Amino acid sequence: MTEMQRFSPETILVYVGGDLVGDGLIKLPFVRALRHAFPDAHITWMAGIDKTAYAGVLASLVVGLIDETIEEAGFDRWNDKIFKRPLGGRRFDLIIDTQRGVPRTLLLRRIRHGCFLSGAADFHLSNRRPPRPYKRPASLIRQLMALVELASGQPPNPGALPSIDAATRRAARTLFPEGPRYIGLSPGAGSRIKCWPLENFTALARRISAAGHVAVFLLGPAEMEWRERLERDAPDSLFPPMYEEQDFPALRFSPMKTIAAAEFLAVAVANDSGSGHMFAAADAPLVTLFGPTSAEKFAPMTTRSVVITAQEFGSDEMSAIPVEAVMDAIQSLIGG
Repeated sequence: MTEMQRFSPETILVYVGGDLVGDGLIKLPFVRALRHAFPDAHITWMAGIDKTAYAGVLASLVVGLIDETIEEAGFDRWNDKIFKRPLGGRRFDLIIDTQRGVPRTLLLRRIRHGCFLSGAADFHLSNRRPPRPYKRPASLIRQLMALVELASGQPPNPGALPSIDAATRRAARTLFPEGPRYIGLSPGAGSRIKCWPLENFTALARRISAAGHVAVFLLGPAEMEWRERLERDAPDSLFPPMYEEQDFPALRFSPMKTIAAAEFLAVAVANDSGSGHMFAAADAPLVTLFGPTSAEKFAPMTTRSVVITAQEFGSDEMSAIPVEAVMDAIQSLIGG
């Protein structure tokens, strides 16, 4: 057994600058893997500059995974940290620095610790370093997973899926009666240039219906303006009321609805978007579509997935991805 394998920290501090909802969804496999590696540790998640969604809208996703959150810890105020130790002199057995800015890493090292892990300065400020030569993974989540492996000495394992409360799961079940095979379609994204054309989504929905399955459009608040057009052009599709207050009175606009719904999907299709990472949080079989953004860097982590890029078809434009390619990917995941 190596020194890394014997390491069993009782207290762990994870440093981030801040987490928006999308950041938190991307990092969720890392959080699960960290808990799986150190099931008995007290894990503190610190946003050194801004806030973290794990203390807000995503808090229910990390129950049992993160024990404590600290927000706006003042790591943008250098003078406060130069002459006195951060966090009032607290000590942690293990600190994991998820960013790579050297000045901030140097401040973070002033927190009392037993072991400090950081990729800053090519791991030269870290107590543990990966074997050389080392090539940093292009994927953001795999970069974080590499830190878990460095800390534990074992391949990272995301472990259990997020806990969905019984009321939310029951509400999702009513939206998806047993019988048909449901294929989830999420046409939105944070930027319209990342969206596959709506006419392609409706053409795909018609093919799904012709194949004997049920296409389900999962629309976020920003996509509700598309609903009339989608209903007209894909009339056999379902449009569950994911964001209507009477259906989930305590969880309006919560990602938990989409994650709960994803448990009942045979396959989901999404752009490079938060929805894709919500489907991945439920480990739904997933087809993700990429155009101007990097699939290598941002693809969600799932057990079964197909990534389709516009570059495969000679363009950076989402419109280059043919409907046939997406339908073939769906069929491969259904049959897999």
